[in-house]
Amino acid sequence: MIYLDNAATTMLKPQAVIDAVTQAMCSLGNAGRGATSGALDAARTIHGCRAKLARLLGCPRADHVCFTPNSTAALNTAICGVVRPGDRVVTTVLEHNSVLRPLNRLAAEQGVAVERAGCDANGVLDYDELERLVTPDTRAVVVTHASNVTGNAVDIARVAAMAHAAGALVIVDASQSAGTAHIDMHAMGLDVVCFTGHKGLMGPQGTGGLAVVEGIDVAPWAMGGTGVHSFDELQPLEWPTRLEAGTLNGHGIAGLSAGLDFIEAQGGVEAIAAHERSLAERFLAGVREIPGIKLYGVFDQPVRSAIVSLNVGDIDSAQISDALMQGWGIATRPGAHCAPLMHRALGTERQGVVRFSFGYFNTDGEVDAAIDALRDLSCD
Repeated sequence: MIYLDNAATTMLKPQAVIDAVTQAMCSLGNAGRGATSGALDAARTIHGCRAKLARLLGCPRADHVCFTPNSTAALNTAICGVVRPGDRVVTTVLEHNSVLRPLNRLAAEQGVAVERAGCDANGVLDYDELERLVTPDTRAVVVTHASNVTGNAVDIARVAAMAHAAGALVIVDASQSAGTAHIDMHAMGLDVVCFTGHKGLMGPQGTGGLAVVEGIDVAPWAMGGTGVHSFDELQPLEWPTRLEAGTLNGHGIAGLSAGLDFIEAQGGVEAIAAHERSLAERFLAGVREIPGIKLYGVFDQPVRSAIVSLNVGDIDSAQISDALMQGWGIATRPGAHCAPLMHRALGTERQGVVRFSFGYFNTDGEVDAAIDALRDLSCD
């Protein structure tokens, strides 16, 4: 199989990640639950991964990196932990349902006012509209770093400046960018960054988290056992315990830690991004010459995700994706990609799009095979 669905998950993992998970499953206990060697090893593994993530994301304090099962849980934690009943929140039409649905629920149940900035025909955020919407009564701006449909990047430093000028917080969904794009929370002025471990960070599924700058009050979303302060009636407020109820996925975090080491060993995020972008550009150059191909997004941004989404004429995206899998063994992602407002803006609500997303382990030969397959399909 030629796997070109890395925006969903990096199915191909570094061998070091697989080895780390296997070793952890044979040796790690439950972090913070006792002083056995297994429990202490688990705590050290988790602490080490926090420190690596803090460096990667430019988060000044490692203890403000809190683990969750994925970016969806991280975004729910951040949004529900920051937004209060009756608040006003600004977001965009680029967002994934992991942003849209928590906000819709808060609007329905707590009277939160939600405004959404639009985009142009290529899916590029309308910054002027966003700036008009961010007013002094805005509690938070929630924005993706890169669209999971088009790969278009958002200038999150610019968005953060808009938010802070109005006294609002900024929460960033870095699901498609952590590990493949430069993020520096301190330099960019980001208050909360939510990430997942199983995409650009090359870790296992079931890992993710949020990084929070000091001074931002994120109320606990879930409450439960922490291994400390057991007689407290409510969740302890110390970081990171306040946002980490229950047993952490120590085995997965061990794998995530190994994924972070792998990224550094390859030359860091910039080297990973350069390789993935070269694959996407090679693919783009090839498919642009094919009759009937319609592309979505802009491809001249200095920073963007390695995603190329397209359609072949008026054929349903699911039909094309299935043909690629059945005829050529090429894995892609059709449909709506859990981003309904983005598809409405692109006019692909019914057809969807076929998303090709490239990862570090893809090759030029695989890219060329995908181009040839699309050329054959367009002639059928």
